[in-house]
Amino acid sequence: MKSKIIIFLTVLSLAGKADEGMWMPQLIAAMNISDMKKNGFKLSAEQIYSINKASMKDAVAIFGGGCTAEVISDKGLILTNHHCGFSSIAALSSVANDYLKNGYWAMNAKEELYSKDLTVTFIKRIEDVTSKILQNVKVGFSEIQRDSAIQSNIKLLEKKTKEEYKYDTFIRGFYYGNEYYLFVTETFRDVRLVGAPPESIGKFGDETDNWVWPRHNADFSMFRIYANKENKPAEYNSENIPYKPAYSFPISLKGYEKGDFTMVYGFPGRTQEYLSSNAVELLQNQQDPIRVELREKRLAIMATDMKKNDTIRLMYANKYAGVANYYKKWNGEMQGLKKSNAVQTKKDFEKKFLSQVSSEPAKKEKFTNLFNQFTKTYEEYAPLSKQYDYFTECLLGIDAIRLANSFVPVFTELKKKQEGKENKFEAKFKEVKPILPFKNFNKETDRKICVAMLDMFSKNIDKSLRVPYLDSLLTVYNGNTKALTDFLYNNSGFIDNKKAELMFSDFEKNAQLYERDPVYLLATAIVKHYQKTVIPQINYYELQIAELQKEYMKGLRENIKDKKFYPDANGTLRVAYGKVADYKPRDGVDYLHFTTIDGLVDKNKTGIEDYYVKPRLLELYEKKDFGNYVDKNGKLRIAFTGSNHTTGGNSGSPVINAKGQLIGTNFDRNWEGTMSDIMYNGSFCRNIVLDVRFTLWVVDKYAGAGYLLNEMKLIK
Repeated sequence: MKSKIIIFLTVLSLAGKADEGMWMPQLIAAMNISDMKKNGFKLSAEQIYSINKASMKDAVAIFGGGCTAEVISDKGLILTNHHCGFSSIAALSSVANDYLKNGYWAMNAKEELYSKDLTVTFIKRIEDVTSKILQNVKVGFSEIQRDSAIQSNIKLLEKKTKEEYKYDTFIRGFYYGNEYYLFVTETFRDVRLVGAPPESIGKFGDETDNWVWPRHNADFSMFRIYANKENKPAEYNSENIPYKPAYSFPISLKGYEKGDFTMVYGFPGRTQEYLSSNAVELLQNQQDPIRVELREKRLAIMATDMKKNDTIRLMYANKYAGVANYYKKWNGEMQGLKKSNAVQTKKDFEKKFLSQVSSEPAKKEKFTNLFNQFTKTYEEYAPLSKQYDYFTECLLGIDAIRLANSFVPVFTELKKKQEGKENKFEAKFKEVKPILPFKNFNKETDRKICVAMLDMFSKNIDKSLRVPYLDSLLTVYNGNTKALTDFLYNNSGFIDNKKAELMFSDFEKNAQLYERDPVYLLATAIVKHYQKTVIPQINYYELQIAELQKEYMKGLRENIKDKKFYPDANGTLRVAYGKVADYKPRDGVDYLHFTTIDGLVDKNKTGIEDYYVKPRLLELYEKKDFGNYVDKNGKLRIAFTGSNHTTGGNSGSPVINAKGQLIGTNFDRNWEGTMSDIMYNGSFCRNIVLDVRFTLWVVDKYAGAGYLLNEMKLIK
């Protein structure tokens, strides 16, 4: 029995390895601080997270909808990634003032640009509310009954605590619904652009280097939070003043070396570390390949048209970046899972787990049935998943379809108004009014995407499973997707900006005419079909899978007591710690843990478009005008790699040394390691970090905005 347990424990890699984990900060004192100190951390758990004193958590914020930012001065200056600030920078740009292409630096407070709709959110406190959320959930409840009761409890408790704390709140489930935590938040809405390097620096390498190491781009941008005179959140007002934070990160100019302790503090989006072998097999062999192939088609079309002129480039810059990001991520994830033999590793783990509990017949039967149910459920779920991916990545990948469908609520409310019923027509009409004419939309580019996507849909979805209305149109045009697309795009008012402008002058009068628009008819037919057929089934099976995962997660935690389980990422505040580390991705290749400006210049010499930089940077390089930002060997470092466990959402996260000082800004992972969302592999999963010294060099020497350094606490 002893030997069996020893063998079992050696394969329990899913339960936590060195450097693996995204830990909840309020539990660091109980779960991780001793291990962190063994690895070199010099501070206390309370300095990471405290609700009674200023701590690091007060300088880490949710930036926009899905990134992290850190406060780096007592005047509300925040640092995040260039790709996180990208949409805000793009919205402030025009052909005449192209801040994406040329960069932007405010040389005083008056030049800081208000970024409409951009928010920054801080966590005030985190509380365990599991007992309150599960209090009336009975053992015999079905998945639907259980989910309904939980969602009801969440809404009631969120409302109650919001009134109690006078702050915004939200509740999230952890460990697949075995635990629930309440987050009390404070959101600032007056956020202004302070500075951003030009694309040639902020996106140096662009898609060629995305998800790749070695990297040489200064992926950062700076914003400032403004508050009212009471230092509280307020809508934009010229009378607002810079926010005074409870805490801001000191910045280290000393740097780092291989093996040094590093900590990433941020808001990782989503991981699925405890999936069954069935789930990983579906992801690796069906879901990722489909999504990659469809996005590859769309990207090729957009890239070709974006090169034609700057207007189209600006229209599609943010969209292209968004599509490309996950295209490459999924591709790397797929390859990494295969390289790690992930499916077989999961199967071996499940086999060993059953072996561990085999001494107790009741447990053995319970978990044998659980794994059998996983297999059966995923067999039934897989074909539905394929249909859903072709809906979201293929049909809704056509802008015309997605945008036209956004008018459904307008027509619904207008009919109520025309029938004399209570309605919200004016509000819904006001919501869509900014959509027309479409601002980030090129009719001819989308026409090409439509042809390509309809081709892919027709070839890969069986006729019996297609949208009936779409299939009837394809029949009319003898399967000629180009002819069908030309009919749609030549006769639609929705996707013709000149025609669309007329819609608002007589929308109510001619609503019946607009409702018969060919693109609108197709869009609504597609969405209604999936809403009535595929999506309800998808939801049904996902509830079943969630319940199975909940039981599996509970079983792991109850039966592997000598391991600490971190919850999967879900967009909440987490700590990941590791070390500065190099890696060997494949035979014959050995990567250093850092890059320098020498590598950037070497890439520039290749003449590849993605490696273009403006002459000013090259002039500074030739003069060796590096200031105090060099390492001990006189090299100006750009980026470094660490073994911290990160994912999407960690973009912009502060990377902190053993003394709690900022040494960099997290911005990516290596392509080989993107599978860490599913299975972390410490031998080659690496997070990629912008060295803060290069950030400061760009601000000071390149941009000439060195005055900003005066408000930072620089540690030499």
